[in-house]
Amino acid sequence: MAMQKFAVTPGFEVGGTLFKPEQLAILGRIIGENAKIELTTFKQLYVAMEEDRLEEVQGELREVGLQILPSGFFTKSLIACNFCKGADEARLELAKALDEAISGHEVPSPLKIGYAGCALGTSEPLLKDIAVVKMKDAFDIYVGGEAKGLKAHLAKLFMSGVKEEQVIPIVSRLIFTFQEQGKKKEKFSKFIERITIETLREINA
Repeated sequence: MAMQKFAVTPGFEVGGTLFKPEQLAILGRIIGENAKIELTTFKQLYVAMEEDRLEEVQGELREVGLQILPSGFFTKSLIACNFCKGADEARLELAKALDEAISGHEVPSPLKIGYAGCALGTSEPLLKDIAVVKMKDAFDIYVGGEAKGLKAHLAKLFMSGVKEEQVIPIVSRLIFTFQEQGKKKEKFSKFIERITIETLREINA
């Protein structure tokens, strides 16, 4: 029987990305003994299971509050902080809306997007492809972070002083530009080097 892989995430609340015990219990019970579960570096579980029960299993997982996303060359669910400043101060509702807007879009290579509700940056946003950091009453957006390899580096400041209502449109345009102009399997950091951060700023002007 052919196996198919998909991603599972619980979303996030104050306290971080938290799987509830009952969710994990149901996941382990229904996917079958031949399935495999992999913990990823972007706070998702990858589940590989027999494809004939895929629709049934995914439906049950959604019923207990889990989010189902494609695996592979897609934008990942938002990698957020623990909202230690509180839901309002760290703008949890914006993070949830951003997660819904950016997750699961097909891209030339997997795209990791980070969010931090304050300058402490506990979610390590500057190691992500795109990062949104709340700074007092506005947001800074960074691009091109690289967490792996001997040439790992921090993301560069793309825009500062961004208003809350501008965050999702700007990040969405960055994703769309990568979809349209990125080469197959090209990392986002290499894509930025090739087309330049100045060109990206012109597109978002």
